Amino acid sequence: MEENKDFKDKNDLEIVFSKAVKAGKRIYYFDVKKNRRGELFLAITESKKKVGDDESQVSFEKHKIFLYKEDFEKFANGLSEVTSFIDRVNKENGIERRQSEE
Repeated sequence: MEENKDFKDKNDLEIVFSKAVKAGKRIYYFDVKKNRRGELFLAITESKKKVGDDESQVSFEKHKIFLYKEDFEKFANGLSEVTSFIDRVNKENGIERRQSEE
């Protein structure tokens, strides 16, 4: 499931736009934020649900990456290159891409 949010509230000027992508026990948040100089950048957050041994305690482990305008093209090219490599090697080994569960 994917979710788009367009933030126009004056009280929430830091986050301009957000997209959440659910993937199993993980949720990826793509947040467009504005810095103090008014420049936009991308904050990618991976949030993974962690359940305690007794299953009554739930927490979330989070990891963040910040991407700035000058790095967008390099990042997109690198991501495209590695995903193409994975797809090619998996295809050579007879492994098909799994479809999303959601």
